[in-house]
Amino acid sequence: MTEAFEEAPVHRDVPPGPSWEELVTAALLGTDRRTPPGAPPGGDAPAALLDAAAVETVRRRAGLRPGPAAAPLEPAAPDPRPVPPPAAGRRLATLLADRPSPGSGRRSTAPDLMELLPQWLAAANRRGFAAPPELLPALLDAARGRTDLRPAALAFAGPRAVWLARLNPEWRFALRSAPGGGAALPGPGETEAMRRLWEEGLFAERVALLTAVRARDAAAARELLAATWATERAEDRLMFLDSLRAGLGPADEPFLERALADRSRNVRSTAAELLSALPGSALAGRMAERAGSCVSVDRTRSTPTIVVEAPHECDAGMERDGVAATAPAGRGERSWWLGQLVEAAPLGGWSARLGGRTPQEIVALPVADDWQDELHAAWCRAAVRQRDPSWARALLGAPAAAEAAGPGAVSLAERAKLLGTLPAGERAEWVAVFIATHGLSETFQLLGVCAVPWSEPLGRAVVDALDIARDAGSYPWSFSGVMGLAERCLDPAAAGRLEALTAARDDPEDASPGAGGYWAEAFQRLVGTLRLRAAMLAELDGG
Repeated sequence: MTEAFEEAPVHRDVPPGPSWEELVTAALLGTDRRTPPGAPPGGDAPAALLDAAAVETVRRRAGLRPGPAAAPLEPAAPDPRPVPPPAAGRRLATLLADRPSPGSGRRSTAPDLMELLPQWLAAANRRGFAAPPELLPALLDAARGRTDLRPAALAFAGPRAVWLARLNPEWRFALRSAPGGGAALPGPGETEAMRRLWEEGLFAERVALLTAVRARDAAAARELLAATWATERAEDRLMFLDSLRAGLGPADEPFLERALADRSRNVRSTAAELLSALPGSALAGRMAERAGSCVSVDRTRSTPTIVVEAPHECDAGMERDGVAATAPAGRGERSWWLGQLVEAAPLGGWSARLGGRTPQEIVALPVADDWQDELHAAWCRAAVRQRDPSWARALLGAPAAAEAAGPGAVSLAERAKLLGTLPAGERAEWVAVFIATHGLSETFQLLGVCAVPWSEPLGRAVVDALDIARDAGSYPWSFSGVMGLAERCLDPAAAGRLEALTAARDDPEDASPGAGGYWAEAFQRLVGTLRLRAAMLAELDGG
């Protein structure tokens, strides 16, 4: 093996060091008789000999002759943003160091720091801070393990995240998440560079380019897509088409109409969905005509009643406009086709077709022959797709209504989606009244669509309902999900008035064993977390 090392080619641009034989000779003869090779005149010859021997030993053990140094790394792009105040930086280090540990299943009174990290990052990004360089590795490690953290973490990390990701394959997600893999995208005036990147770039780079161009010039993005549409793979066409959701408008209709004839069923379906979100599109008009022929009001009855005559077939025109002909297992074909037609028809046309009634009046009409659930569910999907708050309100109904599910929503998921179409204040008010009337048993999904921090009425309704559940002797672990949401979503300013809830109370007669202690611990944890969140915000503000 030694012979192989000696026969390795020598890099002639590297000054040769002393050979091992020269060093051995100097050691045997003594440094007073033989000056070690490379030792400075008048220097400490024995120390120079030992230093040279140490270097040569490492070289021999590595098995390589010295070579030219690698080119130095290009520095990361500058980040002009300031780092957070020192106290906030220390808080971030603590949040990143926290790791959940296995336990008995019972939550302690200590806040879950990892659950507060998303809020800390969001608050830091709102204030325009950049990540402290020494915390970037821990931040990227946290984002690698939690995809929900990645957008906020990468925004906070800035260009240094991309620079580090090129050096560590475990952080490669940062390259995929950054526009163009971290490369600068062509600007508005760089037409040739834009064309070249679109025609020759990697798929992720092309998606990033199309998204960026769409954000500033919808027509230019559409022209870019049209130029290569016929040669794109079906799965790529589907992803590119999805980018048109941002800024969707009437000018996109001709392109989307052509996509209705695409070879891929998924592309046709997506094009039809986008067109149906444009109430003035030709497809929306065709769907309105089809749906209108299926739904009418029978005025001959003692009470005006909606009657439904579902389609008897799915013809070629319906399929071209995005109607899936094959129903899922367990679903009737006619009801399947009807639901798709009603979902794609513009909601604004139903008033004229159903006697000039308002959405509330239409939803309140009885529906003959057990078609109500199918019809209302389709209207729910249409209200969400078309972002129509007036229909959403009608389908949600009054939150204090005796029928907890509302007159039109068929599930909690549907109600949550309908609430998402309403302004944030109205959404919170509706959920607050719903909780005050029906309690917390069905509210987890509804609370998830409310803006954070919760408004004062919504926060009070949640806390009051939790306190009522405790007094009623309810099984405490049933509300752990809502309690966790409250820790993250209640306004931190509410901590003071919740202090009284942290005291332990005697268990009611029918309560689960130990329930009182659990409830006390849960409220202690809630108050402690709210105080911690308040401290986090103060630290970010320099307090």
